[in-house]
Amino acid sequence: MKKVLLTSLLALLTTIVAICQAKVPATDQSPMDMSYYPPNYPILKIQDKITDPLVARVIYSRPRRNGRTVFNELVEYNKVWRIGANEATEIEFFKDVRFAGKPVPKGKYTLYAVPDPQKWVMILNKETDTWGSFKYDVKKDIVRVELPVEKLSEPLEDLAIYFDKTTQGFNMYAGWESASVIVPISIAEKPSSKTPAKTLRKNLN
Repeated sequence: MKKVLLTSLLALLTTIVAICQAKVPATDQSPMDMSYYPPNYPILKIQDKITDPLVARVIYSRPRRNGRTVFNELVEYNKVWRIGANEATEIEFFKDVRFAGKPVPKGKYTLYAVPDPQKWVMILNKETDTWGSFKYDVKKDIVRVELPVEKLSEPLEDLAIYFDKTTQGFNMYAGWESASVIVPISIAEKPSSKTPAKTLRKNLN
């Protein structure tokens, strides 16, 4: 019995030492952030003030300019961008939606962009939990939409992605430095969770 107790105690001490010696990750320079539609949904939930159902959530890292030129230097034009830093940005829809007019079934997707001085191509890709855009596979795109660039009057120091309500649904704003794009989103009137592959392929055109 004493041997069993001694063995257990030694195992416990070994575990404690291992935990204490584990390296604590450093604070990232591009903190991860989360935006909801409806905006501030978790706060409204605990305050019992929810009037609209949860529709969308985006998780992304927020790099800072830090005196750098963002577009066409830090972020190259006409190349796929993760819209952030570190892990590729992910967006989840809790209902079937129309993303800039194109049907998207509810689910989680990686959000990419191909920036250009005049327009951004926004992409929803079904490959999730990936880092950067190094393993981006165009064959896994389900939607591609082209959106005009809006020039900001005041440059953004940090990348920002957020939602705001409209009369037709809501908009997703994505912007950094002096450029931003607006993606109109609405809840699909008819379920699209069983949208055939042929229809999804049309979304890429």
